[in-house]
Formats: sequence, C-alpha cells, structure tokens
Amino acid sequence: MRFILKLFAAPFALAFTLAAAFFTFALTASGFIFGIASGLGFLASVILFVTGETAGGIAFIVVAFLVSPVGLPALAGKLAELLANAGGRLREFIFN
Repeated sequence: MRFILKLFAAPFALAFTLAAAFFTFALTASGFIFGIASGLGFLASVILFVTGETAGGIAFIVVAFLVSPVGLPALAGKLAELLANAGGRLREFIFN
C-alpha cells in the first residue's frame, strides 16, 4: 500500500519542485523591473500630490507599494518557498 502511495506522490513531487524553481527564477528576473516600477510609481505619486490630485497620489502610492520588494513579490516568494517545501516533503516521503 505504501508503495502505491509513493508512486502516486512522485509526479506531484516533481511538479512542485519544477514549479518552485520556475517561480523563483521568474521572481528573480523580474525584481529589477519591479524596482524601477516602484520608483516610478512613487515619483508619480509625489508629482500628483504636489499638483493637488490627492486621490491619484494615493492610488500611485498603493501601486508603488504593491510592486515594491515588500509587496506582491514578497508574497510570491513565500508561495515559491511553500511549493519548494511541499516538493521536499514529498521527496522525503518517497525516498524513506
């Protein structure tokens, strides 16, 4: 019975490991672009605040936060880490 479970778990372990590697690569490659977008969003919010467009300034600050390294990229990094951990646990189950 345990052998059948190991056979069933093997493709999932491979899929989780490959997905985590792909997401980690994509997140690393897009970090530069997100940094530039965050800086431009912050600059745009400052310009909008100076010109009196408070609602637009707040919107650009929110967008700048979301694309900054502490926003959505951090969440994506945590999800890639969870996928890698799940793949590691499945490989541990298969090989033990």
